[in-house]
Amino acid sequence: MRAFFTVVHRWLGLAVALFLIVAGLTGAVTSWDHELDEWLNSALYDTDSRGPFKDPMVLAAAVEAADPRARVSYIALNFEEGHNAGYFVEPRIDPATGRPHELGYNQVYVDPVTARVVGRRDSTAVSLSRESLMPFLRTVHYSLHIPAMWGTDRIGYWIMGTVALVWLIDSFVGLYLTTPRRLKTPKEAPARHRKPATWWARWLPAWTVRWAAGGYRLNFDLHRAGGLWVWAFIIVVAFTSFSLNLYREVFYPVLSLVSKTTPGPYETRTMAPLGTTITPTLGFAEIVQRAAEEAKKRGFDTPLGGIYYEARYGFYNVSFFEPGADHGAGGMGLSNLYMDAHDGRVL
Repeated sequence: MRAFFTVVHRWLGLAVALFLIVAGLTGAVTSWDHELDEWLNSALYDTDSRGPFKDPMVLAAAVEAADPRARVSYIALNFEEGHNAGYFVEPRIDPATGRPHELGYNQVYVDPVTARVVGRRDSTAVSLSRESLMPFLRTVHYSLHIPAMWGTDRIGYWIMGTVALVWLIDSFVGLYLTTPRRLKTPKEAPARHRKPATWWARWLPAWTVRWAAGGYRLNFDLHRAGGLWVWAFIIVVAFTSFSLNLYREVFYPVLSLVSKTTPGPYETRTMAPLGTTITPTLGFAEIVQRAAEEAKKRGFDTPLGGIYYEARYGFYNVSFFEPGADHGAGGMGLSNLYMDAHDGRVL
């Protein structure tokens, strides 16, 4: 059995090694995503303007007025002094072709004091330019930047999610291989040999490195002991990577079998086909007003931070956070309201 799992461990490790190297390197860099992006693109992020901020809807209107082909999909609702406001946009349908316009960008930066558009960029571009570097690395990290094909844009997610799942399984196989073999002491052996060291005592050498061994032995010890000391961390990273990338496809369905879950709009709504959108009945301004009233009822103690229209599902995602806190924790721990784009009800 141990020989079989040794082969399994070796081949699974080789199969995912290159993917993990890519994910590890890009993940290490994108841990400082916002800080590095702001350093590289200060012209997009920073402004010298001081004074009262414009209403977020006024800024959104300025974005659309600057290019009527674009429709705002994300609106920042609070601002930091000295920083421009970032907006996401999507192309409108070209009446002449019946297809979306080719914008060449999906992010717009606006001075919140003057309502002046200061820059644009395409965060989906395959480019190592200053403007595109950090968005490019971030997308490579979780989806290898594989483009949409065969009617879906999730192929890269599936690949990296599967890699994470294989890594998770292989980590448990590796843990098993570090455990001591079962002792078989002959009955005729002297009494002092029939009382071996405890299981824990025999496992202890696996946690150490014989630095003087050299060659293969040293390399083996580094692999085994290094893996053991960071094993719990590896499990957390592998499990969360798998659950995030394959949440809808695998994680949530399996979780629903073993635990009581409360499905959200992503689980209960049918996604529109790739390249199509659901036109909302209610606009951003009305949803923001309703969200503010709902937040007051629920006792939210943080201000409105941003609103995003999920065009392929037909609902708004309203986030609540202090100015600047949207990137400080990677979006974790934020309060959100999901609201129907047609009747405004909380989903």
